[in-house]
Amino acid sequence: VAPVCMADIQNRIAAARSEAQALEQELKDSIAANREKQLTDVTSGVAPMIAPRISCRRTLRGHTGKIYSMHWTENRNELVSAAQDGVLIVWDGISTNKVHAIPLACAWVMTCCFAPSGNFIASGGLDNSCSVFKLSSPETDNGTPCTELTGHNGHLSACRFISDQQIITTSGDKTCMLWDVETGKNITKFTDHTGDVLAVSLSPDKQYFVSGSVDQSSRLFDLRTNDLAQMRFVDHENDVNAVQFFPSGQAFGTGSEDDTARLYDIRFSGSLCSYKGESGVTSVAFSNSGKYFFSAYSFGNSIKVWDTMHGNSIAELRGHKERISSIGMSGDGLALGSACWDRTLKIYA
Repeated sequence: VAPVCMADIQNRIAAARSEAQALEQELKDSIAANREKQLTDVTSGVAPMIAPRISCRRTLRGHTGKIYSMHWTENRNELVSAAQDGVLIVWDGISTNKVHAIPLACAWVMTCCFAPSGNFIASGGLDNSCSVFKLSSPETDNGTPCTELTGHNGHLSACRFISDQQIITTSGDKTCMLWDVETGKNITKFTDHTGDVLAVSLSPDKQYFVSGSVDQSSRLFDLRTNDLAQMRFVDHENDVNAVQFFPSGQAFGTGSEDDTARLYDIRFSGSLCSYKGESGVTSVAFSNSGKYFFSAYSFGNSIKVWDTMHGNSIAELRGHKERISSIGMSGDGLALGSACWDRTLKIYA
């Protein structure tokens, strides 16, 4: 067997990378060529949305470190937050009372989520694992998880429950994983991304998920099929930090380090509208009607409110003092929650 020349391998890698970039540009050009109009052109005859009359109604205090993530339960007024004080807190969003305060084995937590039933929560971070807690268990408040999901080779960046039995996680190891919560075993490993995966959002019917990555793309996966993405969306020019499905399930929003948020239509396989900010986008959310699009940024301490169809910024939600790391709409659509490095959460309604 002829010896392998390292220079030859590097040349092949460079050629493959160049070919991939050319194919990606062809994809962008094809999408642009098939675009008949921009969303803002189609909606030019539609009356613009007025600024919503919402303001900060609750401030939740109790964390002693920067809050990196928050998530609402679907059917109750409870939310969970994770901060780098090493504590996972479940809140009553109306009374602002702490329902649970769970000490974590690793203080470097980056994400948390509620199960749709409200019976389980999960968190993860730089320990590369996802800890699942059953809220009815007496061991939970002692920091003992009912399941530890281990298998990622990089930090855990995001997680979302599909049901009490299954959860999807994303990681700095470039993968997304579907898990069986009860057994702690990996069901499917999604390996299509070429950079750290930073964010995940489930479709309303829980059959698909979209992910955002350092590879500057967002990708749509079908949970019922294999590990390869069904679709790729490649318009951003920097890390995709945030993704969120549109309420109809036929579109989704993204937020990127390139200072823009975007609205993508899955049926068109392309970007419908771009929302230009002043710094990298950390988190995005939609109102339940989809008429309002919310985005938070790495610099600045307010949340922008956009007219989704017209692409105009129509209001800003203020109250925080530092970087807003995470935002999310409550299950009933009546409140927007935010988590901030100023160690507080706020509820706008």
